[in-house]
Amino acid sequence: MSGDGDNGGGIGGAAGDGPRDRAGTTRGARPSAGPDAGTDTGAGVGAGVGMDTGTAARLQKLFEGHRLTPTQRRIAHCMVRRAADAPFLSSVELAELAGVSQPSVTRFAVALGFDGYPALRRHLREVAPTDKPGDTGSYNEYQQAVQAEIDNLRHLAAALADPSPVIEAGRLFAASRPLPVLGLRAATAQAAGFSYFARKVHPDVRLLDEGGTMLTDRIDAAVRAGASALLCFALPRHPREVVDALEYARTAGLTVVTVADSAFAPVAHHTDLLLPAAVGTGLAFDTACAPMLLGRVLLEAMCDALPDAQARLEEFDARAAARGLFVE
Repeated sequence: MSGDGDNGGGIGGAAGDGPRDRAGTTRGARPSAGPDAGTDTGAGVGAGVGMDTGTAARLQKLFEGHRLTPTQRRIAHCMVRRAADAPFLSSVELAELAGVSQPSVTRFAVALGFDGYPALRRHLREVAPTDKPGDTGSYNEYQQAVQAEIDNLRHLAAALADPSPVIEAGRLFAASRPLPVLGLRAATAQAAGFSYFARKVHPDVRLLDEGGTMLTDRIDAAVRAGASALLCFALPRHPREVVDALEYARTAGLTVVTVADSAFAPVAHHTDLLLPAAVGTGLAFDTACAPMLLGRVLLEAMCDALPDAQARLEEFDARAAARGLFVE
């Protein structure tokens, strides 16, 4: 699908709401619905400086099907973020990285079916490369942040080897008239960027980028107008309003598709189709290149599902040329 004359000005990564830890972020499929949101993790890919994609995928597979407590999910999240280092961490080091107690790490290992954390670590060393990854100490923090985003994009590319979830999302968006697009706080830029370009091919795209009591009213208005699906961009830190809005949207009959940073994200339990894309956390504020790119991929899938998308783009190009809209 060829783009219009404005496609060069994509929206950049959104900053997070505050400083966070400096490890990467996990990737995964949507957890199964259950009373403990995000407990049954699917196989996916991880993110972080120096992360090995295969190791991250094996870790996700290890966690798959286990019903974990919120504390245990936090440990799992940390291990996937630090997949390259996980087989070499002591229980004390892992507890410190995850921000939990050392006994919690032991209970986590037992929940996975091991006798204790040493048995879990031995297992990880058996299935992971024997040599610890090379030191990236020669990189300064800015280079490390860029490298982390490169890794995130590689992992997104690996996840897209199966395009069926994206194709299904594109079909849902094309069929929804109107199409509400939700993104609050850190995710506002991603939602706005998607909406800006989507309006060039979709007849009715409604950006929901403000919270408060009006948010549910706007969801109601979209449903009354005929909406059948909602796209949400959900990035850390996750506003409670987003979780509540998705729960409400599903109750109202909308199919919810969410681009989220992690299989462990709080929105997972309130999402029909979760499309993961890691954020970078190596700087004081998160970077979101992978979610932005996944948004563009979803745009492409929606264009493919809209029979008149190309005609709309060509019409825009003609009008833009007649108006002298762009200097190039």
